[in-house]
Amino acid sequence: MKQKAVIEKRKKLSNPLDTNIEDLITAAGITENRQIFKEMIAITLGMGSDGTDFGDLKQFKRVMREIRDANRLFAPYKNVKKISVFGSARTSPNAATWKTANLFGKLMQEAGYMVITGGGDGIMGAAQAGAGREHGFALNIELPFEQEPNETIRGDAKLFTFKYFFTRKLNFVKHSDAIALFPGGFGTMDEAFESFTLMQTGKSNIIPLIMVDAPRGNFWRTFEKYLREHLLGDGLISEEDFALFKITDDPQFARREVVNFYYNFHSYRYVGEVMVVRLQRQIPSGALVRLNEDFKDILKPETIITTCPPYPEEANEPALASLARLCVPFNRKNLGRLRALLDRLNQF
Repeated sequence: MKQKAVIEKRKKLSNPLDTNIEDLITAAGITENRQIFKEMIAITLGMGSDGTDFGDLKQFKRVMREIRDANRLFAPYKNVKKISVFGSARTSPNAATWKTANLFGKLMQEAGYMVITGGGDGIMGAAQAGAGREHGFALNIELPFEQEPNETIRGDAKLFTFKYFFTRKLNFVKHSDAIALFPGGFGTMDEAFESFTLMQTGKSNIIPLIMVDAPRGNFWRTFEKYLREHLLGDGLISEEDFALFKITDDPQFARREVVNFYYNFHSYRYVGEVMVVRLQRQIPSGALVRLNEDFKDILKPETIITTCPPYPEEANEPALASLARLCVPFNRKNLGRLRALLDRLNQF
């Protein structure tokens, strides 16, 4: 240990910049995650020697600020569940889909959820009004048209305006426990396929994704027909991918789908190669046997699902230490089947 300390000291002496960065971090009063802060500062300073032009530097600065400020916006509400609602900004208040979105926002607020929208009018304004100003966030975007904040959220501290679509999208996904898609245009389709892709590839965790229409509406059924005839028909997606979303014209059904997803299932994270699934209640031993039988196809060869205590790597989430756990050696491929497994856990 003494020799290692000497080596580290020599490294610092040989690179004054490292010492200066360390001193800067100390002066800022930062005691945790120091290595990460050191790397971020080094990356930023490295742009000076990379010949990065002025425009790129401004973009880099704006992206960092947007991510930081959005995190600060959501921080006080981290323990409150949230649902993102997408849909057309052009939908009239007289339209059946507007009224459905308004009711859905109210239902989700009554279920204890806060509603996140893009901040515009139409479907977004309907859901925002249904949930109420106190229970809503708006992630707006700088556009020359259509994106003035809706009346409910205008002037509220929980309204945030982004310059870049990609930082806005990051925050929609990052802070959502569920997603509801109502009929909309290119923007809504973009959010729909983005959500599909992120969950299908494992780049975001599985969460409820509900496509909601007005009573007897066929917007999303027609969309599903296209997916089945062309994407599935041509072998471009798999049948199990359809488990990643639900379609309904009943806002009460949509509400149940979201709420029931968290009836027993709480969350999951990877520790090394193992998926640790956190539960409100541990499942019976007999059910665990059936679970291994029914979902053997998505486990790594010669492995089984077992109960397990919290891993040391989970120490940074002390509030979750009391939750029951399953260790799932998931193959990281069959995400639609993983959704089916999580649905099974909610039966207990």
